[in-house]
Amino acid sequence: MDEQETELPPHVLIIPYPAQGHVNPMLKLAELLCHGGIHVTFIVTDYIHGRLLRHSTIVQSHLASYSGFRFEIISDGLPKDDPRSGDKVGELFRSFRVTAKPLLRELLRSDPVRDSDSGRKRISCIIADGAMSIATDVGEEIGIPVIFFRTTSACYFWAFFCGPKLIESGEIPFQGNDMDVPIKSIPGTDGFLRRRDLPSYYRVSDVADQNLQAIMSETLQTTRARGMIINTFDELEGPILAEARLQCPQIYTVGPLHAHLKVRLTSKVTSNSLWEEDMTCMTWLDVQPAKSVIYVSFGSITMMTNDQVMEFWHGLVNSGKRFLWVIRPDSVIGKDWEKHLSTEILKGTKERGCIVGWAPQEEVLVHKSIGGFLTHSGWNSTLESIVAGVPMICWPYFGDQQINSRFVGEVWKLGLDMKDTCDRVIIEKTVRDLMDGKGEEFQESSDQMAKLAKKAITEGGSSYCNLDCLIRDIRLMV
Repeated sequence: MDEQETELPPHVLIIPYPAQGHVNPMLKLAELLCHGGIHVTFIVTDYIHGRLLRHSTIVQSHLASYSGFRFEIISDGLPKDDPRSGDKVGELFRSFRVTAKPLLRELLRSDPVRDSDSGRKRISCIIADGAMSIATDVGEEIGIPVIFFRTTSACYFWAFFCGPKLIESGEIPFQGNDMDVPIKSIPGTDGFLRRRDLPSYYRVSDVADQNLQAIMSETLQTTRARGMIINTFDELEGPILAEARLQCPQIYTVGPLHAHLKVRLTSKVTSNSLWEEDMTCMTWLDVQPAKSVIYVSFGSITMMTNDQVMEFWHGLVNSGKRFLWVIRPDSVIGKDWEKHLSTEILKGTKERGCIVGWAPQEEVLVHKSIGGFLTHSGWNSTLESIVAGVPMICWPYFGDQQINSRFVGEVWKLGLDMKDTCDRVIIEKTVRDLMDGKGEEFQESSDQMAKLAKKAITEGGSSYCNLDCLIRDIRLMV
């Protein structure tokens, strides 16, 4: 390494799994690292990059303000018209792993040549999505340390890390149809975790299931890495983190990242949405009474059937509560669901509801009119709701969402868990319970957790200090 290069900042390669819930927090981490004086090359697929340019044009210009940031664009191996959602998620996972590995190897091997006169050091550290153990393979081959980034909750990571124990004890696969049988083989969860609360990939009849084995294998690879970053904070998942640290000692809890970024930066934080945000919903919220609206959004991947949409529609309208509902253009299986809307439902929607294709969620959740969040319990949405101090109704779809929703309802007491049901009567009752019956109880818990989250990311807080520690450790890897 020549004298000129030793004076340059460290250079990190970041590779997320190509989905909004993964790209979004990893972009926020990238910006925090740039703010901390580290150069970042961020790998993004052509599909994701195209959506960012289309719906978050400000992101490109904003990130360009950091001289040390650049995108590296690769393919995910799928056709342009592939939906990359719903039951296609597994296909995307397999395709990207196969496609990305040789491209990553080529990029890292050519890096010293390409960057010799660019004012950038050679890449000295890889921060890889927790689902991308291929980065560890390549890193070990070339001699570059890897840190994993878990974009999910610590409880989800721990549930899969304990997968071999679940199989060995006979708790997986499930015997019989009782989904309320307690789970005993995940330390730190005794007394409240049930079969139905395990990540959805455990709902298999055979432990040789391809998706289950792939995710369990990826999770167990974590011990090969130099450390692990988790978008959470110690005050939220302390007991689970204590268990995880027995197996993976170097864990950097730096979340909630979306709020942490706002604390560190003086300029306005931009949206990283892959969907076009309909800002008219903010105007609608402005004229609603305080805490009168329940916000409904099931994220960027959840797919619903016609029947499920109709059950939610009836339940929301029959609750008599105001609602702002995000229905993605591609989120309903079948296109004839609107034909089944009765005059009564349409009238109730017009009187009390607002429906958009996508919303600026962080802005929505902190709006004074929002009193509750009906969510799929994706981790980013859960953290955004926690920071905003908004109680939740959880209707998980897949992946980490089942266990997140149990912690929201049973452990953190931040709302109600409505998993494994889709009935208009239950939806109506649950919405009323959250907004009226138990509203004060949940609001008090939510306000307290919001304070803890904000304390964690302020100077001297756990996440604030852990980010400083991460930046220091990256500098030492040069």
